[in-house]
Amino acid sequence: MSVDRSNNVNIYCHMSLVADLPDPAEPEKALAAVVALRRAADILERRAVKAAMLQGWTWARIAQALGVSKQAAHRRLSDLSDQSEEE
Repeated sequence: MSVDRSNNVNIYCHMSLVADLPDPAEPEKALAAVVALRRAADILERRAVKAAMLQGWTWARIAQALGVSKQAAHRRLSDLSDQSEEE
């Protein structure tokens, strides 16, 4: 029987990331961090989705991995499918 340790890794990464965030009591720093994290997450998401599409993933599989509906994933990221077809 194999043990899936991916959830433990996710929890550790989350805890590590949260520990490094600015104190919310300092809103200027905290809100700047929010903006930076959103931008970084968007970049990572787009790169990962593009790689998934190049590996033959369906929109349903991508959506499931992102925790959103197929329609939401397609609506937000469909421009990437146009780019991958050009390559």
